[in-house]
Amino acid sequence: FIQMLRSAKKRDVLQLLRRAPKETRPFLVEVAVATQSVASLAALSDFLDFSKEPKPLLEKFLYTAAFSPRPSGELLHLVLDKLDGKQLAREIWETGIVAVGSLVGKLCQQKLCGLQQVVERGLETILRGLRGAKEEAEVVIYLLALGNAVLPETIPTLLEHAEDGPTAVTAVATAALQRFSAPHISSKVKQVMRRIFHQKRKSYDKTCRLAAAEILLHNHPSPMDVINILLATSEMETEMATFLLLKVQNSLRDDHHLAKKIIKDIMGDPRINNYNFFSKVGMSSSFSGPLTVTQDLTSTFGLDLLFLEGGFLRKSVSDFSLLSHGQRLRAAQVTFEAQGMESMMGENLSEGEEQPELMAGMSATFFDVQLRPISFFQGYTDLMAKVLLSSGEPTNVVRGNLLLMDHHQVVIPLQSGLQMTVKLQGGLGLDISADMDMSIWEQELKTSITARGSLAMDFQAELDSPFLQVTLRSQTEVETSIHFDTKLRFSSSPVLMCLQLREEQVPYR
Repeated sequence: FIQMLRSAKKRDVLQLLRRAPKETRPFLVEVAVATQSVASLAALSDFLDFSKEPKPLLEKFLYTAAFSPRPSGELLHLVLDKLDGKQLAREIWETGIVAVGSLVGKLCQQKLCGLQQVVERGLETILRGLRGAKEEAEVVIYLLALGNAVLPETIPTLLEHAEDGPTAVTAVATAALQRFSAPHISSKVKQVMRRIFHQKRKSYDKTCRLAAAEILLHNHPSPMDVINILLATSEMETEMATFLLLKVQNSLRDDHHLAKKIIKDIMGDPRINNYNFFSKVGMSSSFSGPLTVTQDLTSTFGLDLLFLEGGFLRKSVSDFSLLSHGQRLRAAQVTFEAQGMESMMGENLSEGEEQPELMAGMSATFFDVQLRPISFFQGYTDLMAKVLLSSGEPTNVVRGNLLLMDHHQVVIPLQSGLQMTVKLQGGLGLDISADMDMSIWEQELKTSITARGSLAMDFQAELDSPFLQVTLRSQTEVETSIHFDTKLRFSSSPVLMCLQLREEQVPYR
């Protein structure tokens, strides 16, 4: 389809989109975005009416744009024009801003930051919106967009919101800072993270403090930082201390961890590495280990579970990452988070800690693109309504087809004097869904994540000369499906928990 649309005129692409049955339109929109020809983008501009089109089709367009491996300035221009000055549904506006952040970041990776005016316009749209945002939810979306862009010049803005914002804002800003590589985590960033972790200026939520500690531990920490973090665990609640100590211990098993040597040296000191520190018996856990290891690629699965003191799950993060030649790609990360459960369970808050609003939600990152968060319930009334009217259907996180690579190289000279051309295309079909089911009466919490994907690669090399014609073609297909389920029963003490990770047979053709 992509090869066909590359040579099609705007009139033909537009006719194709308009005449297609409703069920095939999302696929054709994905193809038109992936093609990124002048004609296909112009046809999309005419076809997509953001005031009339159904939300799923508009979200499909915006997410496909966000996942483009090498987007063009014209694609960003189209997205900005569709968002500019229109009364949009909340979900579409949120998805659009998050997509703008991803497009700006990818264009800057292509060294087009200062060369294309539309990139500056995209970044200014996010920063101007952040400055003018009145609601906390709006601030969160703009910060998510900055997290997708991963631009070093936005670090001061992220630091300001991380240190001074309310809990939800601090959490998103610190999560955005976690995405920067070690060279960008300067002494100023570390100073702010120390103030958040040690609560120098005000009280912070435990998830924000743990994120600040991770930034310090994962980016060439000083020995003093590691020692201070370990010493601080003696003053913490059991669950938070257990989680943090496991994080430190995990780093010793990770060959790619930047602090492995420093932590190993510190663990040689019996004043630190002793029963007093490492005898915490909370239920919280942090685990990371390899799924596949080859000479060039390591795929890992990580699971973080942070519990409240009464045994309720506060946050769970399941992470599938790819490591290759010093580069890390977060292939899929799904986070479940619950707040305000302490009051329901009759627990007391820590001294100075704010009473958070009752809430449960989910966020997902796929191929290093953070999607807009999904809320399961917000407030006690909403919780009761959702419990009573629950459909039992899982929430779709992302579904669609993505072009991962599209390489066409003409005239490659060989030693013999002959010339050849090479074409390489790779596409990914993806379906990720997640669900959280809470029963107040049975006092059970269930979460489930299903990730299904199929990868197709098409390689073709042609050698054409007056006396010889050779074509070499290779097609590869891989399918995989992973299911991760948790079940938590908090009706008795100790709390019972079951975890299950199922990976189905992987067909490879």
